[in-house]
Amino acid sequence: MKISQKAAAYIGQEEKYGAHNYHPLEVVLSRGEGAFVWDVDGKKYFDFLSAYSAVNQGHCHPKIVGALKDQADKICLTSRAFFNDCLGPYEEFIHNYFGYDKVLPMNSGAEAVETALKLARRWGYVKKQIPENQAVIVGCEGNFHGRTISIVSLSSDPDSYAQYGPFTPGLVKIPYNDANALEAVLEQNSKNIAAFLVEPIQGEAGVFVPDNGYLKRCYDLCKKYNVLFIADEVQTGIARTGKMLCCDHEGIRPDVVILGKAISGGVLPVSAVLADDEIMLTIKPGEHGSTFGGFPLACRVATAALEVVKEEKLVEKAEYLGKIFREEMGKVKSPFIELIRGKGLLNAIVVKPFNGKEAWDVCEKMAENGLIAKPTHKHIIRFAPPLVITEEQLREAIGIIVKSFKDLE
Repeated sequence: MKISQKAAAYIGQEEKYGAHNYHPLEVVLSRGEGAFVWDVDGKKYFDFLSAYSAVNQGHCHPKIVGALKDQADKICLTSRAFFNDCLGPYEEFIHNYFGYDKVLPMNSGAEAVETALKLARRWGYVKKQIPENQAVIVGCEGNFHGRTISIVSLSSDPDSYAQYGPFTPGLVKIPYNDANALEAVLEQNSKNIAAFLVEPIQGEAGVFVPDNGYLKRCYDLCKKYNVLFIADEVQTGIARTGKMLCCDHEGIRPDVVILGKAISGGVLPVSAVLADDEIMLTIKPGEHGSTFGGFPLACRVATAALEVVKEEKLVEKAEYLGKIFREEMGKVKSPFIELIRGKGLLNAIVVKPFNGKEAWDVCEKMAENGLIAKPTHKHIIRFAPPLVITEEQLREAIGIIVKSFKDLE
């Protein structure tokens, strides 16, 4: 990609002074509004990554930013050493919104996943009477739950786990989209298994959508063997897939739900773990926490962000527009396009190399043409625009995507 001297200076700063733990597309962004972002040279792009689905409500949504500004003038952080006048109302709001007895507020998605793992183990020892230090949590190959040592202990991606060992014990991986594999491991050792942790759709794996009925069967197996069903909805939740939670597509109510990203509309790092009293109250005061978890700014911002989802009918928009995206892209004849898959506005195209070009080249060409997205696993491009995008804008963006494929043929 050709980049300006101005953009190159910012990229050079990161290269010189920052850790080299990311490989960004060479676009330097400075402003965002709705479904669009602008770079430091003033070029406008459709944003088709949405900060990995954190910006479902669109960039800089005025209601969410307004809540941030209003609260920032009052008090930002109290810690949990004291009560504040934002957390209680937020917790009641979340209870009414999602229907779980309790919420445990955290900040990042990885923190929320860690919290869910701790909750599951604690429940396993206190309620299921698993012998001390023998609790097992089952996860799936191809997962992406975060970057902590324990979470990468469950990873099957060498980029995530290589040379980070020794790994956390008590974690078992089985194939994704294979309920028989879950049944086999439960039959073998159900007395020590506390939980099954699963993404309803594996986002980082390339929007891997499991077969219809997979989640329901896994949920039923968990009920049969007295094992918690934990849904990592950090990327798939908050309207992204055309339901409020992706698990709603199969009519199941997970024992534990992990939320992050869009719960704050991309304005602050906010995450949450939802569960009923039997699970949540196994953790007592002083046994888990976070200085920033549930801080006043986060409570106000997340409340506003979730109100926007309902007020602007983003669940319905994601369902409607997602069908248009898959239908229109399905009409395209290109040697690059091997497969199109997704739910709602979480979609991906599996890219076949052609003419010496791969997914990364397609993304660079799309950026040249005014749309940004990012490859995952080298051969898959994820397409996840803000849910506030209009049908007219979506169709214009589809035109850019199609043009970019054609430009490289």
